[in-house]
Amino acid sequence: MSIVEHEHAWCASTPKRFSVAELPGSGSSLKSVGTALDVLECFATDGELGVSDVARRLGVAKSTAHRLLQTLLSRGFIEQDHVSGTYRLGIHLYDLGQLAQARNEVRHVAMPTLRHIARATGHTVNFAVPDGADVVFVERLENVAGVHILGHVGRRWPSHCTSTGKVIAAFNPEAYHARVEAGFPPRVSRTVRTEADWQRAIAQARKDGYAVSTSESVDGASSVAVPILMRRVAVAAVSVFGPTEEIAPNIDRLVPLLMAAGNRIGKSLTA
Repeated sequence: MSIVEHEHAWCASTPKRFSVAELPGSGSSLKSVGTALDVLECFATDGELGVSDVARRLGVAKSTAHRLLQTLLSRGFIEQDHVSGTYRLGIHLYDLGQLAQARNEVRHVAMPTLRHIARATGHTVNFAVPDGADVVFVERLENVAGVHILGHVGRRWPSHCTSTGKVIAAFNPEAYHARVEAGFPPRVSRTVRTEADWQRAIAQARKDGYAVSTSESVDGASSVAVPILMRRVAVAAVSVFGPTEEIAPNIDRLVPLLMAAGNRIGKSLTA
């Protein structure tokens, strides 16, 4: 099964954020803001949606969905295909995302070390931070194999599917419990599927100081990750990723390099 075919199951595993519209005592203006943000969240699982699609997902009238979409359209948060009439995420969100990435202090500190790992290994290098039950890859330095395997897949992954997610959860209780509460929907052949499997994986990562993923996010691909610690809590993780036949035989060589990199980034953050 291809990455694209898995996309819906992957995104659906992420619990919906608590909406402002659901807060007791919220005024109509705050509820409208919350609902507008819910509209944007709809596009996490689909590239393009029509008014009826959005109305159905939000449980609102088509007229309400249309007004929300038009408001977001006027601000550049979404775009409309003039032929089909469907909507997609807009370029202004890309602008804001780029600003968020550029202003991420942890990523900024890590970049020189990430480039060093990429040069030293020749593999795709990922840098992830926790966000609830997921990890978000705020930086990815891809080689040709990484581009071929990952294609245009998103930067948010359920933590139980990745080496970065497992190693962060091993040293971050909040991330660990968030994934337990969200559950363990399968992605590919060897994805963690039960809490017992999750506990074993986390225990192994705590013991080793690193985590390995083999055919857990993408069949035929592997990664190895180490945590970035601040006051003994994982705030991020760095990993190398690639075809299993390139990563698995070289774990013993990659781990010391990654651990040295993780220590270097952690010390820079606390300096």
